[in-house]
Amino acid sequence: MMAASMRLQRVVILGKNIVKLSRRVHLGSQSRPVNIVKYTQGWAQRSSGGVRSLSTQSEAEPKDYHSIIKDTEKGTGEADRREFQAETRMLLDIVAKSLYSDKEVFIRELISNASDALEKQRYHWLTADPSGGGAQRPLEIHIATDKINRQFTIQDTGIGMTKEEMIDHLGTIARSGSKAFLEQLKEKAGGVAPSDASAIIGQFGVGFYSSFMVAEKVEVFSRRGDGEPGHRWVSDGSGTYEIQPAEGVQPGTKIVVHLKADCREYSDDDTIKGVIKKYSSFVGSPIFVNGKQANVIQPLWLMDPKDVKQDMHDEFYRFVSNSYDRPRFSLHYTTDAPLSIRALLYIPEGKPGLFEMSRDTEVGVALYSRKVLIKSRAENILPKWLRFVKGVVDSEDIPLNLSRELLQNSALIRKLKTVLTNRILRFLHDKSQKETDSYDNFLKDYGLFLKEGIVTSQEQMEKEEISKLLRFESSLKPVGEKVSLPQYCNRLKEGQRDIFYLAAPSRALAEASPYYEALRQKDVEVLFCYEPHDELVLMQLREFDRHPLTSIEKEMRQDKEKEDLTDLGSDSLARSEVESLTTWLKNSLTGKVHSVTVTRRLDSHPCVITVEEMAAARHFIRTQSQQLTEESRFALLQPRLEINTRHPIIKKLSKLSTSNPKLADLVAHQLFSNAMVMAGLVEDPRPLLTGMNELLQLALEKH
Repeated sequence: MMAASMRLQRVVILGKNIVKLSRRVHLGSQSRPVNIVKYTQGWAQRSSGGVRSLSTQSEAEPKDYHSIIKDTEKGTGEADRREFQAETRMLLDIVAKSLYSDKEVFIRELISNASDALEKQRYHWLTADPSGGGAQRPLEIHIATDKINRQFTIQDTGIGMTKEEMIDHLGTIARSGSKAFLEQLKEKAGGVAPSDASAIIGQFGVGFYSSFMVAEKVEVFSRRGDGEPGHRWVSDGSGTYEIQPAEGVQPGTKIVVHLKADCREYSDDDTIKGVIKKYSSFVGSPIFVNGKQANVIQPLWLMDPKDVKQDMHDEFYRFVSNSYDRPRFSLHYTTDAPLSIRALLYIPEGKPGLFEMSRDTEVGVALYSRKVLIKSRAENILPKWLRFVKGVVDSEDIPLNLSRELLQNSALIRKLKTVLTNRILRFLHDKSQKETDSYDNFLKDYGLFLKEGIVTSQEQMEKEEISKLLRFESSLKPVGEKVSLPQYCNRLKEGQRDIFYLAAPSRALAEASPYYEALRQKDVEVLFCYEPHDELVLMQLREFDRHPLTSIEKEMRQDKEKEDLTDLGSDSLARSEVESLTTWLKNSLTGKVHSVTVTRRLDSHPCVITVEEMAAARHFIRTQSQQLTEESRFALLQPRLEINTRHPIIKKLSKLSTSNPKLADLVAHQLFSNAMVMAGLVEDPRPLLTGMNELLQLALEKH
């Protein structure tokens, strides 16, 4: 009971202290908000933007707790009131209220500025003492949140600013201290920026002002280094600011953002950690939020590929893709020409979902510039058909707009897109040669995306590069074994220019097709396409390595040898019978066939239908024909019926045309319907059953 009573007394005392302190908070220019942690003398500690009770003052901080933020800064002396050097308050309003699409990016901008200050300090130490032996403080970024007072505080141990630099860099909108620093480095290096300069993020000099999107007032405390005086800068964003000497300022820069009432969420540490994870996880220096490091994932794309282990890839992939599977393939790519690119791209192990199949989804690649997120899903650095690729692309050369959020539409972006696309295609081609089983599984899951790339690409060269990755069954190979277009081209017969293919639902139907008979007799290789969209893909591809891609149905229609009908064969109908039958068939099938001809290329089939562009015709039937009447559909297709005058059915039909015209008419229509089905030009065969039943009824009347 005694112990419980003591704990209750401590809680009551803690509550009273907090109430007293909240009443003593003063927001004047000469004083700072009271720090609850400091004045409760060990009874409370800042945690998750709130207060956490401790049993005794002597209890040590958690081992992973580390913070440099203290409320020791205080303005002294008279404040110097000034106006911003930019045009007017209007420009500040534009920068602070209209430039950025999301308020949360002010955290990204302040972290980027702090990171630049650390890099400048690092460079200063190296130039002052190249051996690196001088006394150096840790280069860190610290953030603290205070829900009670609606404050967001960020402090760095970087180079800090003098009074003149605070006036120049904070009092002049769109003046970038980082950009000026880079220009100085270039001058010293003879016009070429040193390689270390790539760590500098700032470009436009407006990021600091994004804090006014969420702030009622912003305070900045900064000191250039040990022995230098500190200063306080403060503004409410109305077009003026004050600057004065300050005591208790640590080397570096501290920014205190007094949040507006409707921006209270930015005093919550979970919100801050989420924004850091989204935008600034890979900033080169550690970022601590309320004493705990928030950026613990390494930027693997900047590491040597040999040093990145598979478990590191797995963890990083889950981070960038926000998923729980593993990467199937990993592409770690670095180049400095024609652009500076650091990329780490993944192909997921799992099958794509319905959302990924949709073209409305964005590409799953995050775009960074100098390790700072620009866009989590950048839709214009990879084509839509590569939206299944996840990962990170970091480039110093990308042209950003002022808000550092959107890419400018420029030739550099198109070049970046081309370079990345070509590299992915080359990578997949290597996988197809070296890891055939893994690649075949990938093609089974993601082949549809590659085919989409052929259909949607505007460049023939890119189409052909993608087509190298496709695989088809071949008439010369066993069932299940697939070949590529380059392999087919390597086996072309002497004098053969075309790459022949046949669309059919299965291998059995393909080999039984009347269109395949003649080429099978000639032992010509034919690629079999089983997916409905395959022939559309090959039709869009048009050619490969200067070899036309030709449907064997089209080849049959254009065959010049069949036009020579001087010898129809001894087992054929007589020429007079042929002429009579073709005339009768055209009359019987009026409104359906465009013409009736004789072919010598059929052996086991009585007839076949050919149209000018069979693949396009089938695509039309699947997508548009429902809107047309049957008469309009046949008028558009203009099918040609080609008959085999040596076939028993055709011979019998010739006799029936005079002896039993009604039965002959039913047989003719059924032959035409069968040929249309075989050609894949009938989407729904059920209406054909009526005619078939009539034919059976008439044929069975005598039995």
